[in-house]
Amino acid sequence: MKILMIAPEAEPFAKTGGLGDVLWSLPKALSEQAEVRVIIPKYQIIPEQYKDRMEFLGYTYVNLNWRSQYCGVFKLVLGNVTYYFIDNEYYFSGARMYGNYDLERYAFFSKACLEILPLIDFFPDIIHCHDWQTGLVPVLLDAHFKWDERYSKIKTVFTIHNLKFQGVHNKNFINDLLGLPDYYYTNDRMGKFGDANFMKGGIVFANYVTTVSPSYSEEIRQPAFGEGLDWLIGAKSDNLSGILNGVDYDVYSPQNNENIAFKYDKDNFAEGKRENKKALQEKLGLPIREDAPVISMVTRLTPQKGLDLLIQGMDRLMQRDLQLIILGTGDAEYENAMNHFAYHHSEKVRACIFFSQELAHQIYAGSDMFLMPSLYEPCGLGQIISLAFGTLPIVRETGGLKDTVTSYNEHTGEGNGFSFNPYNPNDMIYTIDRALNIYKSPRLWEKIVHTAMECDFSWSRSAKQYMEIYNKIIK
Repeated sequence: MKILMIAPEAEPFAKTGGLGDVLWSLPKALSEQAEVRVIIPKYQIIPEQYKDRMEFLGYTYVNLNWRSQYCGVFKLVLGNVTYYFIDNEYYFSGARMYGNYDLERYAFFSKACLEILPLIDFFPDIIHCHDWQTGLVPVLLDAHFKWDERYSKIKTVFTIHNLKFQGVHNKNFINDLLGLPDYYYTNDRMGKFGDANFMKGGIVFANYVTTVSPSYSEEIRQPAFGEGLDWLIGAKSDNLSGILNGVDYDVYSPQNNENIAFKYDKDNFAEGKRENKKALQEKLGLPIREDAPVISMVTRLTPQKGLDLLIQGMDRLMQRDLQLIILGTGDAEYENAMNHFAYHHSEKVRACIFFSQELAHQIYAGSDMFLMPSLYEPCGLGQIISLAFGTLPIVRETGGLKDTVTSYNEHTGEGNGFSFNPYNPNDMIYTIDRALNIYKSPRLWEKIVHTAMECDFSWSRSAKQYMEIYNKIIK
């Protein structure tokens, strides 16, 4: 089977979040069963070490209604996966991946990905599109390419990574780029009250739609999480699945990790956690105390991540004997709040308002608990990574958090972490207190840690589910 993945980002070339991780790990897992290739933009910010290895294949011109835009094509093979890069300096230069004429440049990118197939001599069985930036690919395939026999048998899968971001703009502006007939902008296709919606286009015109966790696929059928598209997703339910994102254990493992002070596995984690905790406390200037539980957050500082609950509950949290570490950047109000808490509770709180992959690994390894009180979470990787490191997650029961974390049950002894449901600080603090009380019983705590480290959320299981979908829509 030939699979072409189209996405706005992919690790290790350009990444802002979990989507980039997916486009590194999933193609690698699928390549064991199929021929997989990936297309992303050739951003200026791609590290030179990768640009220097790219092969220039040629160029074409992409028609955007009344004008043509240059489209260069570069190629790089990593492992069993071939990556292509769409080059256009007008659209993809600059120090940031997102924020500059996004609607126009991803309209160009979507059409370019289809235009270059003859140039790269690759007509796939499946085109798998990721998030709103590629939502136009199934639309344009239907509108401009299906009459070409080489394109006519291609099936499409569209994955919703976060429904909140949909790529919406005035229909006239979008049609100035695409030149589509008016019926593509009706409310049952990609239009809504005079606007055009990239995400909606992908959902309507793809042969199959997936989300990044089973619970999220159920949640977005409800008005509270559906972002105005719940009716459409409900109508698509026969061709909709939630497939949980995985984690690359070659990268996120305490057993073979060069970033942490002391390597360990599920059989010797007690010593490993102790040594990494000491190293983390020393690095961040916290009091070196083995008895004080360390709770951490590695996160974007945005409303989605439940920072409001943390702010509301901080006064009570600081009455507990614990240490709190936050790593990440985001909205200024949350960055300022975290700095405020670190200043006024200097013996207990560290706010690292930047991002470092090396420090993130050290935090996962050196912490006892990992806090994710998200308002909503399509999948989430932090809680899966924390499980791999034996750092017990404390999460709100939503989306992928609900699918991966089972709250410890004192009666049955089952569970790999702690969870709460209502979105309020009282329930969060109550659940943290539950974890703190159990932490005081070392044998019980170590039993739960061992359970957590035995969890398997590798990509092989998810890749198998995607292959089943690909085979289904081809047949």
